[in-house]
Amino acid sequence: MKLTLQIAGFVLTLFSFLPLIKSPLWWIRVLDFPRLHVAILLTGVLVAYVALFGFAGDAAEIAMLVLWVLAIANEMRYVYFFTPVAPVEALRTEVAKPANCITLMISNVRMTNKKYEKFLQLVLRADPDIVLINEPDSAWHQHLQPELSKRFPYAIEKPLENTYGMLLYSKFKLLDSEIRFMVEDDIPSFFTTVELPSGLLFDLYTVHPQPPRLLQNTETREAELLIAAKAVKKSPHPSIVAGDLNDVAWSSTTKLFKQISGMLDPRVGRGFYNTYNAYIPLFRYPLDHVFYDPSFRLVHMERLPKFGSDHFPILITLNYEPKLQNEQQPPKADAEDHEEANELIQEGLEKGEERNEEKEAENGRK
Repeated sequence: MKLTLQIAGFVLTLFSFLPLIKSPLWWIRVLDFPRLHVAILLTGVLVAYVALFGFAGDAAEIAMLVLWVLAIANEMRYVYFFTPVAPVEALRTEVAKPANCITLMISNVRMTNKKYEKFLQLVLRADPDIVLINEPDSAWHQHLQPELSKRFPYAIEKPLENTYGMLLYSKFKLLDSEIRFMVEDDIPSFFTTVELPSGLLFDLYTVHPQPPRLLQNTETREAELLIAAKAVKKSPHPSIVAGDLNDVAWSSTTKLFKQISGMLDPRVGRGFYNTYNAYIPLFRYPLDHVFYDPSFRLVHMERLPKFGSDHFPILITLNYEPKLQNEQQPPKADAEDHEEANELIQEGLEKGEERNEEKEAENGRK
C-alpha cells in the first residue's frame, strides 16, 4: 500500500510540473487540462499516506510530502482564478436597461451528432442575436439553414466534412465578412464587423483550432489563437473572439492570448463554465470561450442544456459601454510576451505549411 501511494504521488506530481515546460508536444500540453483533477487526486493520496503512515519518516520521505504539497499548490494557482473566491476580471453592467446588447450563443454541435431538431429548438428558445456553430458538415447545414435563415438574415457559412466546419448566423448586419484559413488550409476562421441597431460597430472573430491529441502537437493551435490576438489588437473597433478553442481557460497559451489581445474573460472570478465533455460529468473542461474588449460589460452568462453533442452550448449577453472601458483592467503584454508570441506564430505557420503539404500529397495519392 505504501509503495502504491508513493508511485501514485510521483506520477501525479509529474503531471503537475510537466506543463511548466513551454513545449507544443501533445503529451505535455494535454496535461494543461486536468489541473483540478490532479490536485484533488494528489490531495487524496497525500491525506491517505499521512493517515496510514504519519510523518515519522526520514528526510527523504518528508521531502516527498513537501513536494506533493507544492504540486497541489502549483495546480491550484491556475484554477483558483476560476472560482468565486477570486476577484472578477470582467465587470457587470450597472445600466438598468442596457441599450446596446449583444446575445451570442456558441456551440460545438459534434459533426456525428444527428439531433438536428433538438439543437434547433434550443437555438430558438435561447433566441440569441448571433449564433456560432462549430463542427457542422453539409448535413447540419441542410437541416439548420432553412429555419435559421428566416430568423437570422445575415450569415457566414462554411460547412466541412472534417469536423472543422463553421456557421455563423446574425440578426445584426455583418460587414466586410471574410473566411480565412490562418494556419491550415482546411481549418477556417471567420472575421466580420457587426453593426448594432444603434450604428455602433464591433469586430467578431470566430476560431476553432486543432486540439492536442495522440501524436498531434499544438503548434498550429497556438499560432491560430495568437494571430487572432494580434488582429484584435490592431482592429479599429472593439472586438469579441469566440469559439471552441480546444484549450482550457487557465493554460499558458490562453493567458498569452489575453495578454497580446488585451481581452477579458468573464469566467474569471465566476466559475469554470465547463463545456466539454457533456457525457462525462467527472471530466469536464472549459473549452468553448468568449473573450471581449473592455468596451463591453457583462449582462448575463450561462451554460445551456446538452442536446446530443459532447459539448454544452454557452450563451452570453454583453452591453457595449465604451465610455466605461477604463474601469476594467485587461491583461497586458510586455516585450517578452510579444517575442514569445511571434516565435509561436512562426513555429505554427511552419508546422501548418508542413501539414498542408502532407494533406496535398495524400489527396494526390487518392
